[in-house]
Amino acid sequence: MALFDLPLDELRTYRGESTEPEDFDAFWDETLRQARAHELDVRFEPVETGLATIEVYDVTFAGFGGHPVRGWLRLPAGTTEPLPLVVEFLGYGGGRGLPHESLLWASTGRAHFLMDTRGQGSGWGGGGATADPVGTAPAYPGYMTRGIEAPENYYYRRVFTDAVRAVEAARAHPLADATRTVATGASQGGGITIAVGGLVPDLVAVAPDVPFLCDFPRAVTLTDRHPYREIALYLRTHRGRSEDVRRTLSYFDAVHFAARGRAPALFSAALEDETCPPSTVFAAFNAWGHRDKAIEVYDFNDHEGGGPFHEAEKIRWLRSHA
Repeated sequence: MALFDLPLDELRTYRGESTEPEDFDAFWDETLRQARAHELDVRFEPVETGLATIEVYDVTFAGFGGHPVRGWLRLPAGTTEPLPLVVEFLGYGGGRGLPHESLLWASTGRAHFLMDTRGQGSGWGGGGATADPVGTAPAYPGYMTRGIEAPENYYYRRVFTDAVRAVEAARAHPLADATRTVATGASQGGGITIAVGGLVPDLVAVAPDVPFLCDFPRAVTLTDRHPYREIALYLRTHRGRSEDVRRTLSYFDAVHFAARGRAPALFSAALEDETCPPSTVFAAFNAWGHRDKAIEVYDFNDHEGGGPFHEAEKIRWLRSHA
């Protein structure tokens, strides 16, 4: 795929097409207040993996609605003092996988918490373990239109709330240094990372890679690749619902969370990315509220972005932050 979006010089100033709701902060304050009315009820159960260098804990905590959410906590073997904490969120359709997977961040000497995404985990990888017990109105297959009839019912209200509670759960472990917490993730995980960056004020850094869930109005009309295509296909059937859908999505647009970001940030974008078009990524990056921010641009890559090259860049960058 050749370059299809705005030229790079225009990307660097592009601000997005989504209008922020007037009650955006009130909506999220109330959502998190309701979630915190439930005990966090976090549990860490050691797992036998056969690994010599990494210890793994099976984690359960109470997310949105008090629903149980799963995750893995990985620590360098023999850890006795609190370590910097990396909280990671997953790409669309994936689950937390098996305990011996995803060893990168613990291998750098950090505590690593990987949140399972509710209702997902059957599209790729080693599978998921967290149900989404909330029913919704008719939706297009996938997750993008579940509950899209109203912000209160939308699927990502539950996911973003789970993610904030995941940070709280990971910080509850005695070997995680809560004062040195980083959020990261790619694609859907990148969008969740930005949301967490806007909702959790005391992170030390965030690193969203080729993030999804940014600048919905442009994304839905620019690309015909899934998952954004789910929204267009829903509207193809539910004629006349465009404004209602746009309103719902405005409460979940990562651009608006980015404006509330208070930590240093390292983004990445790929200029041939049709899944998460670069203009939508730059809309969030340009809105990011902390002045210490950078974006790595991968000129001839699609949604894989920088892949292992960007992992190496994140390892280098995080040495200055956590």
